[in-house]
Amino acid sequence: MTAITIDGCDTLPTLFWKRVTERADKVALREKDFGIWNEYTWADYGEQARCAGLGLKALGLERRDVCSIAGEVCREWLFADLGVNCVGGVANGVYPTDSRDQVAYLINDSGTRFYFAADEEQLDKVLEVRERTQSLEKIIIFDMEGLRNFRDEQCLSFDALLQLGREYGDAHPECWAREIEAAEPEDLMILTYTSGTTGPPKGAMISQRNMLFMMMSLQNIYGIHESDEQLGFLPLAHVAGRMFYTFACIESCSVINLMEAPETAIQDQQEIAPTFIFAVPRVWEKQHSTITIKLKEGTALGRFAYKVAMHVGLRRAAFVKEGQPVPLGIQAAFFVLDYLVFKNIRVLLGIDRCRWLSTGAAPIAPELIDWFWAMNKPMYEVYGQTECSGLATANMPGQSRVGSVGKAVSGCEVVLSDENEILIRSPGVIQGYWNNPEKTAETFKNTWLYTGDVGRIDDDGFVYVVDRMKDIIITAGGKNITPSEIENQLKFSPYITDAVVVGDRRAYLTCLVMIDHENVTKFAQDNDVPFTNYTSLCHTQAVQDLIWEEIEGVNSKFARVETIKKFRLIDRLLDPEDDELTPTQKLKRKVVNEKYADLIGEMY
Repeated sequence: MTAITIDGCDTLPTLFWKRVTERADKVALREKDFGIWNEYTWADYGEQARCAGLGLKALGLERRDVCSIAGEVCREWLFADLGVNCVGGVANGVYPTDSRDQVAYLINDSGTRFYFAADEEQLDKVLEVRERTQSLEKIIIFDMEGLRNFRDEQCLSFDALLQLGREYGDAHPECWAREIEAAEPEDLMILTYTSGTTGPPKGAMISQRNMLFMMMSLQNIYGIHESDEQLGFLPLAHVAGRMFYTFACIESCSVINLMEAPETAIQDQQEIAPTFIFAVPRVWEKQHSTITIKLKEGTALGRFAYKVAMHVGLRRAAFVKEGQPVPLGIQAAFFVLDYLVFKNIRVLLGIDRCRWLSTGAAPIAPELIDWFWAMNKPMYEVYGQTECSGLATANMPGQSRVGSVGKAVSGCEVVLSDENEILIRSPGVIQGYWNNPEKTAETFKNTWLYTGDVGRIDDDGFVYVVDRMKDIIITAGGKNITPSEIENQLKFSPYITDAVVVGDRRAYLTCLVMIDHENVTKFAQDNDVPFTNYTSLCHTQAVQDLIWEEIEGVNSKFARVETIKKFRLIDRLLDPEDDELTPTQKLKRKVVNEKYADLIGEMY
């Protein structure tokens, strides 16, 4: 097995500690608190992680013990994660939106001994289910606000854990260095539970070697510099958040800025003006809908200027993407329109300083990628799965084709099976699923990862993801239809958050739609549409007509057999604690089809 090293280090703990010792005074991260950006150096990062790790050792942590961390992205999350890692534990991320039953499942399935709860909300969940979790020994709380008088033998504050670690380090001065040196490339590093769109989440086992390969791949593709700045807003329970905000920063020595709260993310991004951003499609769709709505509120002159700028921007982008010189007339027109129109939009979205944007983890409409390219912000779609530790293919500067997910990254093989299933083989492919040999055997065969995605590969090596194999619709007339392509176009609408196309073994296609609450509410207010709550909003004729108009616009882009004939709105405001949504805000097709069977039946 080929050794993978970064700066002479073959494990994350050794690389992390190299950064701490060699760049002690350089800023590693910032976190916004009460409107102020507080800075933490690599020395601070290292000390907090050391005390957290040694505190766990004092509590009895052994190598390969699982520690779960629940909460929004915050500095304590990073400190705990690295502390666990450096003393040989396994860090498992828990989404802050997970329900108490999901928390119980994750603790029991992973055998978690130590559980980090970010705040009172996360603490309440684990306290409610602890009688059902035999492996759980200690609960550590990051934020004690509202818990000053809380006393429980099983619980302690993060500050108390750090103090325990300092005392343990004083008594065992050799322990920290010994634990870091004991790390091996094949050691299990983190557990990342899959979203569970088809059943209970499975714990993907990512090793030290897997993640170092991903860190190296990310650097080879995009080149993350020491001077780069990111804003941390994605959940760290997701492999992408972990890779970009923790491990890529350690590899590149760049700075991560952590948002104050989900509600302040847009403002925080405007303040930081990051130099690159990776985000899931939902984030980019929301940015596009924000501008679309603002344009509708603006002047006729403003809408005309935007239309002209977008026309010129798309023409210019066509040359740029191909690496061809831009004709002087187009470049001159763009220079003026960029200053008058696009500059303001980029500043508003907080992307003006970005060298590149990237998206993955779910399908995205090619038109949305083109939209960012038109504004002179290259967006590169990537593809991978938790099961291959992140990236397998990527569009990249000089090698980009909108609509594809790019070419296989260096060191990674991507081929198609006889059924056109995408297969991946690379040092990033994981060891398997935690305590689940049956699912492991189904997914990993003869060193290949069977992704479950249908794809195609063109003559130039660009990979295209068609859909999930299980999601392909075969109509009663025998026509094969890929619903994700239609759904992506629907989500491009500012009024549609998500959609599930239905029609397997049926005479025609129908659709269940989840509206964008904020934008549709504004539409109703602007047009004097009376409603009392979310459910009544969905049932107003004006909203029904609005969504049908958006669907008809999408229908015009597809063949007749691929058009939506009827639709229904999901009239409940969903959040990730509901069964219908994954923690990454994707509708679970199987659950939606089962839960809304009667609603679907009405359309047939």
